[in-house]
Amino acid sequence: MVTSSEILKQYWGYSQFRAPQDKIIEAVMNKQDVVAILPTGGGKSVCFQVPAMMQEGICLVITPLIALMQDQVKQLKQLGIAAVSIHSGMHKREIDITLDNCAYGNIKFLYLSPERLQTELFQERVKKMNVNMVAIDEAHCISQWGYDFRPPYLQIAELRKVKPDVPFIALTASATRLVKEDIISKLELKSAQVFQKSFARDNLSFVVRKTETKEKKLLEILRKVSGAAIVYVRSRKTTVALAKFLEKSGISATYYHAGLNHAERMTRQDEWITNRSRVMVATNAFGMGINKADVRVVVHMDLPENLESYYQEAGRAGRDGIRSYAAIVFHEVDVLGLRNKVKQSQPDIDQLKIVYQALANYYQIALGSSQGESYDFEIDVFCKRFDMKLVTVYPVLKKLEEFGLIELNESFYRPSVLHISMDKKRLYEFQVAHVRYDLLIKTLMRLYGGELYTDFTTISESQIAQVMKLTAQEVRIELEQLHKLQLMVYEPKNESPKITFILPRQDADRLPIDIVEFDRRRDLHFAKMEAMINYVEQDYRCRMQLIQEYFDEVTDEVCGMCDVCIKKKKRENLEALHDYENQIKYLLGQKSVAVEELETLVDPKDKELFIEVVRELVDAGEIYYGELWTLHLSNKK
Repeated sequence: MVTSSEILKQYWGYSQFRAPQDKIIEAVMNKQDVVAILPTGGGKSVCFQVPAMMQEGICLVITPLIALMQDQVKQLKQLGIAAVSIHSGMHKREIDITLDNCAYGNIKFLYLSPERLQTELFQERVKKMNVNMVAIDEAHCISQWGYDFRPPYLQIAELRKVKPDVPFIALTASATRLVKEDIISKLELKSAQVFQKSFARDNLSFVVRKTETKEKKLLEILRKVSGAAIVYVRSRKTTVALAKFLEKSGISATYYHAGLNHAERMTRQDEWITNRSRVMVATNAFGMGINKADVRVVVHMDLPENLESYYQEAGRAGRDGIRSYAAIVFHEVDVLGLRNKVKQSQPDIDQLKIVYQALANYYQIALGSSQGESYDFEIDVFCKRFDMKLVTVYPVLKKLEEFGLIELNESFYRPSVLHISMDKKRLYEFQVAHVRYDLLIKTLMRLYGGELYTDFTTISESQIAQVMKLTAQEVRIELEQLHKLQLMVYEPKNESPKITFILPRQDADRLPIDIVEFDRRRDLHFAKMEAMINYVEQDYRCRMQLIQEYFDEVTDEVCGMCDVCIKKKKRENLEALHDYENQIKYLLGQKSVAVEELETLVDPKDKELFIEVVRELVDAGEIYYGELWTLHLSNKK
């Protein structure tokens, strides 16, 4: 039998595992249920992908995020591993063929959302699959004590009845004690082996900066810390404005949000990953599945709603183990803004009833119908039709999603796909009888081959058009004609946001929502918000220690490198502080230099303390940054 190390080397190119990946894989191979709590960048995917490749059969991977699902399937295919996904927006025939291939073909990974587990089609086909394990990603979604509870996750344990001997592995980047206990209970894990890496990040410095001029403070941070950066903001409009501001200030930047089309998102993402743009200014739609290890700083310009999501987003810095920074830049008014936002995000039951009824009217859906059906959804058009405000409707949609009635995919993208629905003999007869389609069919076969008969295949109308010397629009028209003739199933690309009805359409006056649970979750959102506010407003506890305690990891150790620890060091080490100040002023009196060169010249024993001294001298106006990001002594102006 091939070893886990050999699989790791063969497909992922690594020579050894990171702790505790090897122990997790060993437990899974021993058919034990596992809970793996590994911080962002901890290599969770390897923990189920490697053991799945060591065994016969298919691994079911349950994840709530279509974008992440698509990214992982793409990455596995690039490694030569057979992987597929099932999600909302797929043609029924495509789902049917995909499940057939999972039951009778050589597919190694099937990615699907928890909602898909409840469909009759899946429940019948999974019985025929040789399942070697079930991996539940973002497992915190199963817990009503978590920050992203998804009711469909509660149904995952039903798989136990169909596949009682298949091990479950639940993975998440952040979980409190209550969430961890919920994961074990709700998934019905048997003698679960729990692997939890410390939430402490020994290369990540957590910093909070309270300021009257947030953009100026952002520039200061980006000038001090070289290398790739992510700047998170709340609104799409702000991503554009802030990226332009950075460009004007001499820092290369691009922006990303769910409102961009797929091509724009991919272009901007590639610019940043390949370092053609240094800074990515984004909403939290950006980051999941992004494989960039050398991010040196993550800056939040708006206060996150809770510490769980903040820790995950901040953790995208320093995944290569090199010193990095996670900073929050805030103004006093931001605290009031966060409280108003969270209050606004918790609508009452009557608002849910009104918007739900409007959705049913919008799509003309009869009571008891449309379970699992997906519809294109333009929220602006919807709001205009029913004279509603976007700021009111959006939180209601998220709350309806939270209680498992609908699913809202804001950045849905699906490329064009094609499947030939007749055998080769009948296809040839069709070509002879319909000469006008002969060249198109031959071109399709030349470009995409026999896979068109067995699966829905991703195609490019532009590529086909180039070969046939036509326009892409002409190719689309021809393919649509072949679809109408039932020769093939053609699904043009789609990137509209989607609404999926998870449950059959309900009576809006009797929505299946437990009022007690509704109120409890409302209170939980506010409690998590207050923990976030306490994190940024307090300035006496080590920030890493505070995060660890939030996740029930009690420790006496401090990180020594967050802004609070540095402040304590300054009080305790005044001699070194004055020494750094004097050296910095002396050296800048000789010549202007970049901060990196200045650090080399001073060669400080405590780099964090040195950087803090530079920051304070800039704040005091004793030194300043010039146009080329060099530091100058102020009396030399």
